Amino acid sequence: MYKVSEFSILTGLSKETLRYYAEVELLDPVFIDPANQYRYYDDGSYLLALLLGKLRGFGLTIQEMKIVMNDQSFTNLEGLLLEKKENIEIQI
Repeated sequence: MYKVSEFSILTGLSKETLRYYAEVELLDPVFIDPANQYRYYDDGSYLLALLLGKLRGFGLTIQEMKIVMNDQSFTNLEGLLLEKKENIEIQI
């Protein structure tokens, strides 16, 4: 398991972002030590964090990211990415 600081380095997400993602229930730590409130993440969390980083890079909002993360089959992912692509093309 990884502490927040270690996990931040591994994923490229800041500690503040990880705390925020936990607050909005996008990426919860797998364990919080009751003695010191340290948050810990595991390898499964790593994959989810990478996905969240990519989704954010594609311009998805927090709400859109929640939709993707709550849909374990990722059926909405393609539609959201196509919508983002269209928005980018319009902006260009």
